[in-house]
Amino acid sequence: MACPGECVEMSSKGPGGAQPDAAGQSRGQDPIRIELADLLGGRREAIIVHNGSDYRLRVTSNGKLILTK
Repeated sequence: MACPGECVEMSSKGPGGAQPDAAGQSRGQDPIRIELADLLGGRREAIIVHNGSDYRLRVTSNGKLILTK
């Protein structure tokens, strides 16, 4: 998938390549914590690729997050 600017791709595997459990967390590990500013790099939206599908993570004008497919 091509996208304007920089795309961020995240794996469905957790840190260290561990398979996630049914709740999406890696077994035996705390969830990863990522600052939104670090993820977006000053932008208001990012494309997240999960299982071959693109999802758009967007910050609204009210500062809320919207994730759409």
